[in-house]
Amino acid sequence: MSPAGESLRGLYAITDSLLTPGEQLLAAVESAIRGGARLVQYRDKSPGRECQAGALLQLCHAHDVPLIINDNVELAIAIGADGVHLGHQDMALDEARVQLGPRAVIGISCHDSLEQAVRAVHAGADYVAFGSFFYSPSKPGAVRAPLSLLESARHTLNVPICAIGGITPDNGAALVKAGAHMLAVISGIFAQKDFVAAARRYAQLFT
Repeated sequence: MSPAGESLRGLYAITDSLLTPGEQLLAAVESAIRGGARLVQYRDKSPGRECQAGALLQLCHAHDVPLIINDNVELAIAIGADGVHLGHQDMALDEARVQLGPRAVIGISCHDSLEQAVRAVHAGADYVAFGSFFYSPSKPGAVRAPLSLLESARHTLNVPICAIGGITPDNGAALVKAGAHMLAVISGIFAQKDFVAAARRYAQLFT
């Protein structure tokens, strides 16, 4: 586990290019941080993102919040981001570690599989993400993960566990109780009218 990986706890805000378009991104993320987001993931697959991602990194670091880049190791290296989040279609974890170095945070999507998570941890992942736990407007066809998976992962793994997928302030408490160290949220923050208040409702689940 990287040094930064030891502090991965709380609300994990994930950006969306439709909900947080370029001209609104920085203000939206700053509002989420003010509401209590402890980690931010930049998720935008359109080309020419380096300037925007660099500006977001500066904002996050001004608030002592790490910035994780979704999928793109090259972009993370280019701007000096704190790490990446990888899916199974992305760069292999060991290759990403070589390119990013030992201090980078690397998270891995494991969907509904504890076995995949165990392999990821053995390969050096700093955190693992399970889900979708509920219907997600961001990924409506995502595999569903049972609540019991978090309980099993909590007793099996020695890295932070992230839950994702359709999480609301109302259903998130059960996920935290079952073993989630982080709740990853997109629409629950950035599809709401008040980003600060929305983020705060999630952050309060960890206090």
